[in-house]
Amino acid sequence: MLAASSDLFLGNDLLAWLVLALGGALLVGNGLALLRPPEQPERGDLRRAPVGRTLLMIVIGGIAAVWSLASLLSK
Repeated sequence: MLAASSDLFLGNDLLAWLVLALGGALLVGNGLALLRPPEQPERGDLRRAPVGRTLLMIVIGGIAAVWSLASLLSK
């Protein structure tokens, strides 16, 4: 039987790393959706991402990424 270890994957900062990854993905993915819309959208797709919703997601992702990065660097 394997002994249970108290070491966590990425230490006690796992949540901060996950929030950094998700926030960064929101920021970059939505930023690229605004900057480079598809040249030939498929049937039923929008020609361009909705600007208001996309900007809101960029802001939320940026706040999450900065907050988690500050949490990681403050330790």
